[in-house]
Amino acid sequence: MKTKILVVDDEADLELLVKQKFRRKIREGEYEFVFAANGQEALVRVAEHPDTAIVLSDINMPVMDGLTLLTELHQTNPVIKTVIVSAYGDMANLRAAMNRGAFDFVCKPVDFSDLEVTIEKTIVQVQQLRDTLRAMQENNILKMYVDETVINFMSRPDVENRLLASETIEGTVVFIDICGFTSLSEKLPAATVVELLNRYFDQMVKEIIAHGGYVDKFMGDAVMAVFRGDYHLDRAVDAALAVRASLMAHADEKVPGTEYRPAVSIGINTGEMVSGNIGSASLKRLDYTVIGDTVNVSQRLQSSAKPGQIIVSEATYQRLKESFECRPVGEVKLKNKEQPVMTYEVVA
Repeated sequence: MKTKILVVDDEADLELLVKQKFRRKIREGEYEFVFAANGQEALVRVAEHPDTAIVLSDINMPVMDGLTLLTELHQTNPVIKTVIVSAYGDMANLRAAMNRGAFDFVCKPVDFSDLEVTIEKTIVQVQQLRDTLRAMQENNILKMYVDETVINFMSRPDVENRLLASETIEGTVVFIDICGFTSLSEKLPAATVVELLNRYFDQMVKEIIAHGGYVDKFMGDAVMAVFRGDYHLDRAVDAALAVRASLMAHADEKVPGTEYRPAVSIGINTGEMVSGNIGSASLKRLDYTVIGDTVNVSQRLQSSAKPGQIIVSEATYQRLKESFECRPVGEVKLKNKEQPVMTYEVVA
């Protein structure tokens, strides 16, 4: 990879000398040199070449000296590493340069073999810094797509040996569907549909996170959320009530050009489930999720719910009836269940 190096010096013959001494590196595409006669001009060059990796700068220059340039560079682009190349090699100048952020100091007259070693050492430092910053940026982007639970799992020291391992957990699963959104998507431009969906999802996710849950996945116009730990069922129901209230608060805001008003149908079920990575290690496509009958029943309860309803099973009702107001809905025949399931609606 080509390294761009800015040389800042008011000596007119230095540019020719640098090009001669590093002609092989230039010819082979390893180095690319840019030149400036003073610190002020150097700042212009950096703005013109934001991919500059290294600055080789003299100290004594007109308009703006090298020490001032060091301060300005550190403020505008801290990734760039500066090597001072100067005849002023006394301890006072050396300390002043280092205190202002210089990476190294080379004395004049220049030993170009030593300068090349210094440049190579500096390249390594710049690349390491860039890699670190890129990893931080990628991690921040990753957090937008991957739940913190998954990131915590990935950070375990034995994660490679546990990729396809699973564990049985106790938790609560909540399925939330935005009612009537499929038909709405047939009437509106795709960009409008995505903008609306993201707005509704954002309202829902805020409430899920606020109550200690995490989003397992988005499925079309539905959300699957999981709650674990202490009082997971109570927190899940509180989150469902908050999501419903949040959407109802905007019920009077009709989507332009339609009669559509946002509403949700919600299914909640609690119990044991299997947690782990599901997918193919060979394909390198895994989904950290929960599976099992508890999950399936939650989704089917949501399918039976009407707009605005929060539906739970008999077993779940027995665990939450002392904390929440519920009313019976009736028996429902759920897919792949031999016997009808008695269902209840959470009112408040």
